[in-house]
Amino acid sequence: MTRPGMMRGGRGPGGMQMAPTERPLDFWPSLRRLAGSLRAQRMAMIGALALSVGSVAASVSGPTIIGHAIDAVYAGTLSQHLPRGLTTAQAVALLRAHGQGRFADMIAAAHVVPGAGIDFGRVGTILTWAVAVYVLSSLLMYVQAYLLNGAVQRTMSEIRAQVEAKLHRLPLAYFDRQPRGELLSRVTNDIDNLGQSLTQALSQLLVSVMTVIGVLVVMLLVSPVLTLVALIAVPLVVLFTSAVMKRSQKQFVAQWKHTGRLNGQVEESFSGHELVTVFGRRGEVARRFEDENDKLMEAGYKAQFVSGLMMPIMMFVGNLQYVGVCVVGGLRVASGAMTLGDVIAFIQYSRQFTQPLTQIASMANLLQSGVASAERVFAVLDAPDQVAERSEQFGTSARGRVEFSGVRFGYRPDELLIDGLDLVAEPGRTVAIVGHTGAGKTTLVNLIMRFYELDCGRILLDGTDIATVPRAALRARIGMVLQDTWLFEGTIADNIRYGDLDATDDELHRAAEATFVDRFVHSLPDGYATVVDDESGSLSAGERQLITIARAFLADPSILILDEATSAVDTRTEVLLQHAMRALRADRTSFVIAHRLSTIRDADVIVVMEHGRIVEQGDHAGLLAAGGAYARLYRAQFEGALVGDDELTT
Repeated sequence: MTRPGMMRGGRGPGGMQMAPTERPLDFWPSLRRLAGSLRAQRMAMIGALALSVGSVAASVSGPTIIGHAIDAVYAGTLSQHLPRGLTTAQAVALLRAHGQGRFADMIAAAHVVPGAGIDFGRVGTILTWAVAVYVLSSLLMYVQAYLLNGAVQRTMSEIRAQVEAKLHRLPLAYFDRQPRGELLSRVTNDIDNLGQSLTQALSQLLVSVMTVIGVLVVMLLVSPVLTLVALIAVPLVVLFTSAVMKRSQKQFVAQWKHTGRLNGQVEESFSGHELVTVFGRRGEVARRFEDENDKLMEAGYKAQFVSGLMMPIMMFVGNLQYVGVCVVGGLRVASGAMTLGDVIAFIQYSRQFTQPLTQIASMANLLQSGVASAERVFAVLDAPDQVAERSEQFGTSARGRVEFSGVRFGYRPDELLIDGLDLVAEPGRTVAIVGHTGAGKTTLVNLIMRFYELDCGRILLDGTDIATVPRAALRARIGMVLQDTWLFEGTIADNIRYGDLDATDDELHRAAEATFVDRFVHSLPDGYATVVDDESGSLSAGERQLITIARAFLADPSILILDEATSAVDTRTEVLLQHAMRALRADRTSFVIAHRLSTIRDADVIVVMEHGRIVEQGDHAGLLAAGGAYARLYRAQFEGALVGDDELTT
């Protein structure tokens, strides 16, 4: 039957492929929420801001200091063309008398001392100060980057922890609707991209914004006229930035959406590699990969191309600004309104003003990519949690009586799978559940585990409604062995001890011996220390199943659920396991789902399900004698009769 509770990601109830739902990028709300996640690091952020101000202040003072050095060299050079002994005023008057008024204005503006020459000592002192402020700026910037990167990484660590905790709170139905690769992409690739985007963007944005403000103030102090010329570039920057952002925004969303889908395809192809090979579908898989890869390439190309237009556009605007400043500045030097050093310093400031504007535009696109990833992560964090836990606890006695009363359930609101089911499993008895595929067998045991919440009715365990107790307390009383084995990366002993982490080595070995794990473990070079994982090829499917059975044996639960637990073992091992299962089921309530009817002949109660309803129940002999649905299933399996769905339901 369909196993919605146990299937791989990407398959919902009924086995349909579910596509991820993408919301349009809501940039500003997502950015505000992202900024809110940094609130815990506000002290580090304030420190980084203060260091940025200090670094920018030191950096901004550099061109002014260098301008003074240039003025000293310029004045010294001009002084060599004037006779020694004259004052500056006398030299200016003499030049005007000879009709050299423009040269006189330059001499007056530069404060030239006639005949003095270049004062190299003064020039050296000024340059030493320039080197000192640039070194200080670099040191402050290093400490700022250290603080900021630490704050971002701690924030990313907290977001990862939130996502990890959220995944444990999500209902199983959420994973049914999400392809595994898409979900993995959200919690790995998107968080990594978010961290990288924040690390680069925040550092650059802080420095760039501070630089723009600092440079603008100094430019106004140096020359309001040249500042107006330089500010002509700002409207152009805003215009081009907004145009590029609008076009690149949707491309970044598409890029990460296709990344998630491609990851899902790759994960699916790897996990099902054997089936792909057996059915000769490698060509089809390759075509699907190429198709999705082409979509990702196209979206990535468009996103990077559009955002990459920002740099050449900004360079063009910056060059226009440079030409304007040089022309106007040259005219003002010639008129004596400014010194050469001030103009050269202003040119440096205009470059410093344009460069951070370019960086801000570039970081805006980088931040868009990060916010697109943040929104995908927030979508996981905002998904509805499973029904809240309640505080009621089970009684001290663990008898294991299970009662279904008027249970109704469907994976979709408009499609009931189980309708009005009533069933009682007395303590210590074995209840076998049989029926054709899709009858609701596995759904029944999933409801016992509270993997899903009921639409109506109650399930009572020892008289307590399981919906009123914490899930952990419920599941601590239940052991489960699935048809699909799962082993984590670790030793065989570790995988068995997963059933009871406090079990001693003697208890572990007794569980292994009871379930015949001990027989094949001794043939392995490292014995119980042999390292295995979920994809390990060193063990057969039957051996892996035996380990999961040993794990349940070690847990010693009051309720045991066996979902086709012996389907992967050979006939001889299955006979041996039946004896082990009898010991495992002793003194505990057991639910056994089986397609091999030979494995449940000794069950106390056999429940036959069709379309979510119980149509028969009784022991093996009684149901055969009744000649109903169970008898038809039995004949179909052991007498080779071909029984259709229509006949089963009659």
